Amino acid sequence: MSNSEVSTDADVGSTAFVDKDRREGEYEASSLRAVLINRPRDDLYAFWRDLTNMPTFSETVKSVELLESGRSRWIVAGPADKDIELTSEITEDVSGERIAWTSSKDSDVDHEGWIEFRDNAFGRGTEVRLFISYDPPSGVIGKVVAKVMQREPRLQARRELRRFKQLMETGEISTSKAPHAAPRSDRHI
Repeated sequence: MSNSEVSTDADVGSTAFVDKDRREGEYEASSLRAVLINRPRDDLYAFWRDLTNMPTFSETVKSVELLESGRSRWIVAGPADKDIELTSEITEDVSGERIAWTSSKDSDVDHEGWIEFRDNAFGRGTEVRLFISYDPPSGVIGKVVAKVMQREPRLQARRELRRFKQLMETGEISTSKAPHAAPRSDRHI
């Protein structure tokens, strides 16, 4: 029997939060989130790359209009039911792997972000990492309002990725909201 210390502990960490050099984010509010989705990387990338798909799973994105030269105009629900117009341009597009964007000069809010798609190391789908960074309208007060209204990037990124995962794995987004078409009665039987 040997007296040398042998460890069976593996130095394993989530790849979602190891790449510290990949966090840009010079803005006031930033968030990095990750989720594992049981779908091929190329399928997920293709769906996300078609920016007009965003309103199908995003609670905050009302519409996306594609402009010229990799630019797009987004209408996003802001605090107090105020719509915010974002104009973005794609700064990096690696097919099947990564999309990065930043705000254009005519955007209401300075912002940037990226999304990455990586095959899971254990062969179980795709790891999707989303980074969002922006300057909230009205500065520090806007940041507090966004937090109170649950519109801060940390919560938004987590919710958007959860909804994206549901849509990609099941074809629908589960919700506890009653359907709009469900009949309602004022009378109790």
